[in-house]
Amino acid sequence: MTTIETIEGVRGFLDPMRRAGRSIGFVPTMGALHAGHWSLIERARAECDVVVVSIFVNPLQFGKGEDLDLYPATLDADLAGCDERGVDLAFCPTVSEMYGDGQSFKTGVRVSDLSEHLCGRSRANHFDGVCTVVAKLFGIVGPDRAYFGEKDYQQLLIVRRMVADLSIPVEIVACATLRERDGLAISSRNRFLSPDQRKAAAGIYESLTSAVEFVHAGQRNISELSARIRHHLETSGQARIDYVEIVDAANLESLTEIDRPARICVAVHIGETRLIDNVAVDAM
Repeated sequence: MTTIETIEGVRGFLDPMRRAGRSIGFVPTMGALHAGHWSLIERARAECDVVVVSIFVNPLQFGKGEDLDLYPATLDADLAGCDERGVDLAFCPTVSEMYGDGQSFKTGVRVSDLSEHLCGRSRANHFDGVCTVVAKLFGIVGPDRAYFGEKDYQQLLIVRRMVADLSIPVEIVACATLRERDGLAISSRNRFLSPDQRKAAAGIYESLTSAVEFVHAGQRNISELSARIRHHLETSGQARIDYVEIVDAANLESLTEIDRPARICVAVHIGETRLIDNVAVDAM
């Protein structure tokens, strides 16, 4: 595996492969890699000739008071894991490589509407930062396919819309959420949970599956379903709910009843750790 820190170096590495007709798969990450990331990388490895992973903690997507300084840095372990899984190129730029001195960088990318739902309400400008860095990374790497997890479902839809609107020639591949045995969605933030908090966090997925069962039993009313989820989350005594929403799976618009493919989405603070999750649901 080759590790490169510069944009010029990445292009020099990939251009000959692209000219040779080799397909390029790309997994953008912020490091602290875990089983969820490995599953994306392994899928890219199975589907593409060349696999590129970026490791870059993007300051543009962190708001005031968020955990940029606390974001775990595990670069040596991340690179070792990438090497073990057959990654061809790890791109590990500095902030200055990506954004210069910060004062001269004047461009941002925003996907309106989709960015204003769910996490966008409490994390102002977060998705602007995501779109800006992802668009820049796509321009640097020039992948044929890029792999994103469904755990970050809103991010997945936003990136897909950005790619469509800007005619960026990359296929966005959605990969299923990877979970612990008790259902908790795997996340780099899970490491911040105490044992008691970790036990309470398992209730997030339990609340979602309970709601899906309620739908399959015939319940279609969003208010009733949301109340069921909130009650389930609150029984632990440790969950502070940011949102519980059931939205159109295609555009994240709020629903009054489940009459089309939908996503049940939640964001919950357990202690100081904010966790998100979602599941698909449809009327049967």
